[in-house]
Amino acid sequence: MTRLLLRLFVKNPENGNDPRTRSAIGKLAGIVGIVSNLFLFAGKLAAGLLSGSVSITADAMNNLSDATSSIVTLVGFKLAEKPADEDHPYGHARFEYLSGLAVAALIIVIGFELAKTSVQKIFAPEPVVFSSLTVAILVGSIAVKLWLAIFNRTLGKKIHSGTLAATAADSRNDCITTAAVLLAGIVEHFTSWRVDGFAGLAVALFILWSGAKMAKETIDPLLGEAASPELQALIVDYISANPKVLGYHDLMVHDYGPGQRFASLHVEMDQREDPLLCHEIIDDIERECLQSHNIHLVIHYDPVVTDDPERNRLLAETHDILQAIDPRLHAHDFRMVKGDGHTNLIFDVVLPSDMMKEKKRIRHTLEQELSEREQTKIYTVITFDPAAFNQ
Repeated sequence: MTRLLLRLFVKNPENGNDPRTRSAIGKLAGIVGIVSNLFLFAGKLAAGLLSGSVSITADAMNNLSDATSSIVTLVGFKLAEKPADEDHPYGHARFEYLSGLAVAALIIVIGFELAKTSVQKIFAPEPVVFSSLTVAILVGSIAVKLWLAIFNRTLGKKIHSGTLAATAADSRNDCITTAAVLLAGIVEHFTSWRVDGFAGLAVALFILWSGAKMAKETIDPLLGEAASPELQALIVDYISANPKVLGYHDLMVHDYGPGQRFASLHVEMDQREDPLLCHEIIDDIERECLQSHNIHLVIHYDPVVTDDPERNRLLAETHDILQAIDPRLHAHDFRMVKGDGHTNLIFDVVLPSDMMKEKKRIRHTLEQELSEREQTKIYTVITFDPAAFNQ
């Protein structure tokens, strides 16, 4: 079914990195989600009203919130495909995140209202009329939601969409929620236990949890979360494969929405290489990274000395001292400037976030131990780089 829908409604569905393909797949997922969830909402709402079950009604409202989520997702993908303009030179892809945040807020409001209704049902229980029609509706809902989970997971993997992956997980969890509602109805039907209110409260709490989780997932990229390890590995593995690149550091990724990522990176090359050749290599890497991975990459060229034995020895000693302080510390961009009575060492140190208050101690330890080893005064000029940019 998924392949058939892709063939019918998406041109060139195999090219998931193409922004147009991504937008088309996102809109297809939104339309399918709207139709499916509205169908489930109508069926469950009818069953809930006929049976007097607050848990079934709560589950119906959960499907309505899912339909609303799909509507907002559809609008978000539509707005996100708008091209860059003078006021928004980085494009409009963050609309996808904003739509997710709006959905999260709506889900939380619905969950809160359902929780109040369920608590009232717990303290003032009413009998629930459970029928074979109700069972059929709930079983059918589980089957539809299971298919939606597989459908959205497949599309999410195809275009690397966190939004669709979250939608798939939500559909999977809805299967569990509806199964719990069905179980509660069966228990009430065959026993004297009044568990409908408790089942409704459980569904409401699940809706609240889903909304809070979705809000976090959409707020994090808007606040500027670190690039995922997979994305960092994609960039650095691609760059380090070039034999002229001796090292890299200070990778910064700026996320302006799916398909709109900008990154900067420092690469180290031997100073003896022709600068024009190095510039040409860097240009090629930047161009190929955009074409292959849709990442706008800017590379800073760092020429490094590799044939100075004294500089290399001091670098090794600096590395040993840093490792003794903490194994997570290491240096790069290492330069040496010799004077008449002292030597200046200029370099960067990668610093974990939990050691930000240790800068003075690290600098003092380095200068003291290096001066003792070299038996001459050593001064350090250190730039501390956040470890988040140097994984």
